[in-house]
Amino acid sequence: MAFLQVVCELEASVCQPAEDVLMEQGAMSVTFQDPGGDPILEPDVGTSPLWQRVTVLALFEPDVDSKALRRVLERELGDAAVSGWRVERLQDKAWERAWMDDFHPMQFGRRLWVCPSNGRVTAADAVVLKLDPGLAFGTGTHPTTALCLRWLDQQQLEGAQVVDYGCGSGILGIAALLLGARHCHGVDNDPQALTASRENAARNGVAQRMALALPDAEPPPADLLVANILSGVLIELAPRLQRLVKPGGRLALSGILEQQADSVIAAYRPAFLLDPPLIDGDWALITGLRADGD
Repeated sequence: MAFLQVVCELEASVCQPAEDVLMEQGAMSVTFQDPGGDPILEPDVGTSPLWQRVTVLALFEPDVDSKALRRVLERELGDAAVSGWRVERLQDKAWERAWMDDFHPMQFGRRLWVCPSNGRVTAADAVVLKLDPGLAFGTGTHPTTALCLRWLDQQQLEGAQVVDYGCGSGILGIAALLLGARHCHGVDNDPQALTASRENAARNGVAQRMALALPDAEPPPADLLVANILSGVLIELAPRLQRLVKPGGRLALSGILEQQADSVIAAYRPAFLLDPPLIDGDWALITGLRADGD
């Protein structure tokens, strides 16, 4: 079966919204490369390589209207320039092998690793999350996901109840379970994301401890909530996410450009005692504790 791959260049700062637009338009996978063609994977500890522009590769079914797709992308990104647009037809094995060749074990923090099924991690104390690059959703290579994974690695999670809001592949909730959490509720408005999360949870042996649902089924308050979405959605969801964290519980919000951090912080105070944002390139992670009371 042939697939259609759309390739273009974008400003690095709009990677996350561009990915969201492409996924909403039916992309089966979205990946990023630096201008030299290397995949953008998790950098070594203490490094944050950045490029002003990034090459985006999005895989679609062969009948996608690429001209309409470009119009939607340019409309949604506003002033951000979309350049180098081209459309390629790929055979099934071509893109699948490219994903597998580019995806290698990645370390997040001290213990946590994300590793494809054909990879191997030899560290004695490693906590290994098995995740193969699939047709959609996250593998940890984007800074917003990496920020969350590194933060989770630092938390005391033994016995914790967790909510992964906007779970996508389930990577964050599964990581929390592997790091010691007792149970996780994964929430997403995309049924395909819930399917991906369910399959990944089973692959990692935590399916019995992970409940998955659409947003209309609100989970009970948790000891820890992580949400890697977009700043505007996080601001809109602030009252709901506040309800989903117990007093004294922990919060981690990602998908936020650094210049958007103040707006998100304002939406979550005074319900949360917030830490200074953690920054990775252009992206911010906002964390804190739920204050006592309402």
